[in-house]
Amino acid sequence: MDPTAPNSGGDHAAGAGADATGPTNTTVTLPPLTLRDVPRLPSALASPSPAVPNPISRHPYYHPPSTFYISPGDVSLRHAFFDLASAAPSPLVAYRRAGPRRDLAVDPARARATLVTCGGLCPGLNTVLRELVVGLQELYGVRDVFGVAAGYRGFYGGDEDHVRLDPAAVDDWHKKGGTVLKTTRGGFDLGKIVDGIVARGYTQVYAIGGDGTMRGAVAIFQEFKRRGLNISITGIPKTVDNDIGIIDRSFGFQTAVEIAQQAIDAAHVEAVSAVNGIGLVKLMGRSTGHIALHATLSSRDVDCCLIPEIDFYLEGKGGLFEFLYERIKKKGHAVIVVAEGAGQELIPRTDDQKREQDESGNIVFLDVGPWLKSELGRWWKREHSDELLTVKYIDPTYMIRAVPANATDNLYCTLLAHSAIHGVMAGFTGFVPGPINGTYSYIPLEDIAVAKNPVDVNDHKWAWVRSVTSQPDFLKSQA
Repeated sequence: MDPTAPNSGGDHAAGAGADATGPTNTTVTLPPLTLRDVPRLPSALASPSPAVPNPISRHPYYHPPSTFYISPGDVSLRHAFFDLASAAPSPLVAYRRAGPRRDLAVDPARARATLVTCGGLCPGLNTVLRELVVGLQELYGVRDVFGVAAGYRGFYGGDEDHVRLDPAAVDDWHKKGGTVLKTTRGGFDLGKIVDGIVARGYTQVYAIGGDGTMRGAVAIFQEFKRRGLNISITGIPKTVDNDIGIIDRSFGFQTAVEIAQQAIDAAHVEAVSAVNGIGLVKLMGRSTGHIALHATLSSRDVDCCLIPEIDFYLEGKGGLFEFLYERIKKKGHAVIVVAEGAGQELIPRTDDQKREQDESGNIVFLDVGPWLKSELGRWWKREHSDELLTVKYIDPTYMIRAVPANATDNLYCTLLAHSAIHGVMAGFTGFVPGPINGTYSYIPLEDIAVAKNPVDVNDHKWAWVRSVTSQPDFLKSQA
């Protein structure tokens, strides 16, 4: 039964005779709320724990209003919509709201912070670094801030891998692509990393990276806990693919979509300028097709979007090649967007290739773009040898990774960095800051490390892609 329907038994403010043709008020009882809380430093749990006044309150130029500080009871809900007609509604999950606290559990004057970037490049890395340095020093007065070069292995490296940072040094970093601190994959030796952190007296660790980096941060947090160390660690999730779950999006994603659309525009120009032209664009997306999906919706020039979440086949009725041929006969050209993780099961592999992994432990993908171009050319020559075909292949992967963040991502990176600092100063550890339904929140690191964000092919966005491209659903049962 729908409790919001008229005469359903709900508590209607206007009573049984309410006019259902106008607005009504209905009181509905929601399911119980579960707070998924983040860990705290041992010193923050000590009793009594003397509070440190937030130095922002004494800022010479900014005087925080009464609503500036986050209340200890402020939470945000994981899900923003509910099925009130469900017979067994799911429990509501809540997280602590991110933001500055009036009283701190950490004395900024005694803090010694370190920042590290790991894994592949992503637009916005330097912005996050810049805003961490500026926020730590100018908002909280932390004077000892260090950048660790070369990823996690830099923690047990020499002095040259530990660079003192200040606002002047990072002033223009947000205008640069890549990461000024350098980055690597692998090199994760837990004992050496924690020993290095302890030896240098770091009390705060800010780890910026993808899912592998987040899993590493979980291990470091657990080792801190095992050793009884009063050291905070927070992860700031970075993945161009937008494949990290729970949070609304990861930084760099919107910049990636913007640059990807430029590649699609170029492919479209090439396709329409050739006889029977096809523009083929490979975009990033190992396990999820968010960049391909959003770039397709933004472009409106794409005829077929292939993502890892959707199986497809090449030849036969209802297959990709037949569809492309029909599209070319209809309008003279076609544009294909394929995510790097799409169609991997179709590409022949040797036994060695099946076992090959990169330094982060990921299965090495074969290059779907050149393979798809080759297979298309072979099929066309066999089936339509008397007709011309021109295929232009564009791979903008490294161009997308290396550009500076756009305005939207720059703003987002600033809010993420400041949210991370506020959480650490409040005594939280083992957490990730991020927006949930637009509200910045603190999520346990261990949740983020395993949370995935695949494209939901049953929701409206994928339906919009199908309506824009009119591509087949590749169901062989209909062949």
